[in-house]
Amino acid sequence: MILASHPTAAAVLEAVPCYPVPPTGSSPAIDALRAARAGHGLIVGDDGMMLILRRPWLALDYRVTEGPECHTPYGEVGPDALTFRCGPIPAVLLDDVLDHFAEAMPNEAAAFIVWNEVTNRFHIEFPKIDAATPSRLVYRPPVLGERCHLVCDIHSHGAAPAFFSETDNADDAHSTKIAIVVGLLGDPGGGPSFLARLCAGGMFLTLPGLPFAEVADAA
Repeated sequence: MILASHPTAAAVLEAVPCYPVPPTGSSPAIDALRAARAGHGLIVGDDGMMLILRRPWLALDYRVTEGPECHTPYGEVGPDALTFRCGPIPAVLLDDVLDHFAEAMPNEAAAFIVWNEVTNRFHIEFPKIDAATPSRLVYRPPVLGERCHLVCDIHSHGAAPAFFSETDNADDAHSTKIAIVVGLLGDPGGGPSFLARLCAGGMFLTLPGLPFAEVADAA
């Protein structure tokens, strides 16, 4: 079946497909979407519509709407699910990032956590800074090597509290990554503070905690 007569429109629909959930049995198309190394699409069931997003380091199933009011002969999309395919990020890398942020005080600073899917190891990339003040940061993101993926985009607010600004929202709107803001650096009474979210499909999903863990194989 041809979904669109215009070749560009057809390519878009092929790149981001939408599949109904069968009422019984399985769907090879949905199974392939869930098993993909990278890509995304939508599935529609009688309990709503779900975004299926895959990156080499991430697997996200997230319901974006509740079920339709009309009757549909479809099955259920199922529960939300989030898996970091890359595994936990070594906590020692967060320590190194915080040390870097402390050295940059009182100015803001930034760092990226990158995962190499071939070696299954993480490392830090520090961007080229064009301008930095206690309230503003202009930088150039690093150029990533082959099979390397940006997992975490971290920046500091210096001594100010951690929050996502309108500039952050605009920068993150078209990205798939974990974004973290660090605030209250140098505050002996309560710092540092953290806010973390997953940026995916134009959405900002709050994370309950930081994606770092004490692991034996630290980079």
